[in-house]
Amino acid sequence: MLIAAAPDPAELDTLIGRRTTGEPLEHVIGRARFGGLWIAVDPGVFVPRRRTEFLLERAVALLRPGAVVVDLCCGSGALGAALLARGERLELHAADLDPTAVRCARRNLAALGAHRVHRGDLFEALPSGLRGRIDVLVANVPYVPTEEIALLPGEARDHEARTALDGGRDGLDVLRRVVAGAARWLAPGGRLLVETGERQRAGALDVVAEHGLLPDAVTSEEHGTTVVTGTRPNRSP
Repeated sequence: MLIAAAPDPAELDTLIGRRTTGEPLEHVIGRARFGGLWIAVDPGVFVPRRRTEFLLERAVALLRPGAVVVDLCCGSGALGAALLARGERLELHAADLDPTAVRCARRNLAALGAHRVHRGDLFEALPSGLRGRIDVLVANVPYVPTEEIALLPGEARDHEARTALDGGRDGLDVLRRVVAGAARWLAPGGRLLVETGERQRAGALDVVAEHGLLPDAVTSEEHGTTVVTGTRPNRSP
């Protein structure tokens, strides 16, 4: 992959040097494979994980033509891009707090004809006109407990934005904030889907139920991850 990415031997030496210092391969070559697509990934941006393809699969099963879809904590925009590639006539919006990630997501989604990538803190980034209209809300929130950041591989710990990794004391801080606002933004019957760890499954389900959403969770042994779903009832929350 390094050879394919290098236009000449001198550049190949540069890429090899970057890789041998521990920089993620995806940052070195500038792209990652996710959901059948090549996704541009700039240095410092969270690298889309293969395990998140389980979240993608769960979300794809809910799509209908013309659905309003939001990719919150979008990072490179990988989830949004893969959903666009699999859905029909989606109205897709993506948002992230990190300006580097937002620039990267705009490039990835523009390649698919979508330009609605917003910068800001969770729902504060979204246009007010989306309130109560979102059919599918995906959020690959950070869920590594703060004290465990130091235990991550150096590729993630040293080269990805901490805000994309750190989920607070128990790994659920950002999930709590997303769930707390979701009911006001989801359409009746709309779904929130969040990736989390299996050991956080029970806590995440409790959070979803506490905020008036109907909770569910599925764990994939193949992908090594859990997707928690919260459905807004068809009545007003």
